[in-house]
Amino acid sequence: MTTDATPILTIEHGASYERAPIAGIHTHDGPKLLWTSTATVTISTGSRDWLIPPGYGLWIPAGVPHAGWVLRDGEGSSMTFDPEHCTIAWPDVAGVHISPLLAELMNHLRRVEPGDPSRPAAEALMFTLLRPLPPHDIPITMPTDPRVRTIAERLIADPSDQRELAAWADFTHSSVRSLSRLFRDETGLSFAEWRTHVRVHAAIQKLATGTPVNTTARAVGYRRPSAFIAAFRRATGQTPGTYLADNP
Repeated sequence: MTTDATPILTIEHGASYERAPIAGIHTHDGPKLLWTSTATVTISTGSRDWLIPPGYGLWIPAGVPHAGWVLRDGEGSSMTFDPEHCTIAWPDVAGVHISPLLAELMNHLRRVEPGDPSRPAAEALMFTLLRPLPPHDIPITMPTDPRVRTIAERLIADPSDQRELAAWADFTHSSVRSLSRLFRDETGLSFAEWRTHVRVHAAIQKLATGTPVNTTARAVGYRRPSAFIAAFRRATGQTPGTYLADNP
């Protein structure tokens, strides 16, 4: 769908994102918003990889090179904006939380015609509701070797996965020694350190939307909140409460 009368140039909806690359490295002339409703996607912007689980999105300014991969099948959508009429001018890539109201607004804009009288108000409210999440302090380096990449993608899709390297070695038909070496060579971290970064990275997203610390701890694989708080502090130098959405 293309429109010349609104700040939105195109709206695209993927009814079934399949586990595969979305697109190679490319740029857009205008800002782009990607979000998912049921898929899990990772977007590489060169300096870092961004995880987009269901209910989240990524704002990509004009001219920023990026590429994407689907980690878990599902639905996703995107909007591209006219840079001259877009009211958001964020200079950097930013994660966003897609609330139910925001998701319904964007679905409404996808369904109605460009000249529909409801569009100006819906667009204005959409821009008002879009807010960048706090910057994540934990960048995730994705390995490239197929064996450890498979493990990495599964842990990003489900950071609560409790399997240790011995189980992953059986899963990938590799040895513990090989996987341990590959994680260190390709990410600069041991498997345990890398998994902790993934869990803290995922936890920050949940905390930023108001998920309680205990609930977040369980969701990212910690049975004891005290262990989660200790790991979080080691990784960020701060407590999880610092990242809560309602933290003053």
